[in-house]
Amino acid sequence: MHPINSPGATPARHGVSRRQLLAGFAGLSTLAALGLSGCSASATAGQSLRFYQTKREVIEYIRGLLADFHAEHPEISVVHDTAEGTLNGQFVRSTPPDLALQLYNFEMSRFQERGELSDLSDLPQAAAIAPAVREQIELYPLYPGRTSVLPYSMMAAGVIYNKELFAKHDVAVPTTYSEFITACETFEDAGVTPMYGTWADAWSVKQGLVDYAVGGMVDVIDFFKQLRALGPDVTADSPVSFSRTLREPLEKMLKIAKFTNRDAKGRIYGDGNQAFAKGEAAMYLQGPWALLEIEKVSPKLSVGTFPLPMTENPADNKVRVNLDLALWIPSKAKNPDAARELLNFLTQPAIQDEYNRFALGFGVRNDAPPVSDPRISELQPYVDSGAIYQGVSQGIPLTIPFENYCQDLVFGGNLEQMLATLDADWVRLAKRA
Repeated sequence: MHPINSPGATPARHGVSRRQLLAGFAGLSTLAALGLSGCSASATAGQSLRFYQTKREVIEYIRGLLADFHAEHPEISVVHDTAEGTLNGQFVRSTPPDLALQLYNFEMSRFQERGELSDLSDLPQAAAIAPAVREQIELYPLYPGRTSVLPYSMMAAGVIYNKELFAKHDVAVPTTYSEFITACETFEDAGVTPMYGTWADAWSVKQGLVDYAVGGMVDVIDFFKQLRALGPDVTADSPVSFSRTLREPLEKMLKIAKFTNRDAKGRIYGDGNQAFAKGEAAMYLQGPWALLEIEKVSPKLSVGTFPLPMTENPADNKVRVNLDLALWIPSKAKNPDAARELLNFLTQPAIQDEYNRFALGFGVRNDAPPVSDPRISELQPYVDSGAIYQGVSQGIPLTIPFENYCQDLVFGGNLEQMLATLDADWVRLAKRA
């Protein structure tokens, strides 16, 4: 669901390289000290492990970690599979990877729901998942009695803002919806584009405007729990439905959308990164992946991130998150012992925490350190208190073209018609299920 960014920042910006960090944690004694179980060399000797990972902006970083793993475990060879769009076919052909590090979303959770992922509940990493993160797993159907995925990295997204423009025009970070509208009007009156929109890329409308607006007013997890319980009985008049539950947030979203650049319909994600980096807008509704691209253009630009306020109560403010990466081992993995060995290596706190620093991600363990990068540090209190949500788009199957509906809406489509279509789409899929 995320945009493609080439590796820009390196671990060196944090004052320590990946290899320097790992050098201090090498050897079997480290595994014992961290409480991680490992397989004996005899159990994994001569095994070839296929590791599936397609988050392109971190492929080179992960490849370096795999090289470090092989140096510690020469008896295991690792094939780094980065081919996109092949996962479903692999499961159908009973040839899934041995281990995957992938985005955890509705499409991926289908394999979990059907019991095609092995149980990892015996691992200490499963017990270390932070409660607020574990709650996010429940957005999707689970397989009874199993912990099938181990969250690895969580991305927190909100409104990226230009601190210099905010200071120049004496605008404080808004904490209520009316304050946000006032801020937009202040920038507009000063001749500054309040927000930069890249609506030609439909996904950016979905993950930004729509997900932020809905998540700021709706309990997304509870919404989908009730929708699943109703199944094919969802109607516009149900206790929950797209028509009933999403109408007000999307009405407010359309008001916010009026404060974007006039050519938003023709601009794509890359345009937005360039424009924001050059100070052409005060705000940008994007995630931390955009920050690495912005940094390439304007490395000294002072920016921060705050949650989009959608009510008049600051206590309602929440941050959009997604489980950007999660580890899982298929039930039919050819080499599950070697897969667990690599999983244990990757989840060592020293390795996992350094990855999150590199990728601007948030930790998912109970003892994960807070983020230190000032571009995202304003979101830490929300993550700490569990004031987080996954975007409503994450709970909608890809067979429903939700992002196209979102794009059509900001292009001038009819809101009532869109919501009615969503209800009908949901009912159709529920009947098939």
